[in-house]
Amino acid sequence: MQTIKREIREYITEQLLFGQEDGHLADEDSFLEKGIIDSTGVLELIGFVENRYSIKVENDELVPENLDSIESLAGFIKRKRAPAGEKSYAG
Repeated sequence: MQTIKREIREYITEQLLFGQEDGHLADEDSFLEKGIIDSTGVLELIGFVENRYSIKVENDELVPENLDSIESLAGFIKRKRAPAGEKSYAG
């Protein structure tokens, strides 16, 4: 899961922070509370996730619990990529 977190961090830094990440973005930090992402940024982030990880983010999955931090997004991706019927837990 560390690879997924690294890739998410790189995407956030390059595309949403325009390379200005100063090392103060913890895996658990809320994108919304930190002002990192807005509604357009959410759409861009979803596009990145769908393309990079070959998953489909459904409308009912567009909730902060899945998308509002590096930690939650990595866990969401891991669960989505788990084989059908297999339970996968973030961690």
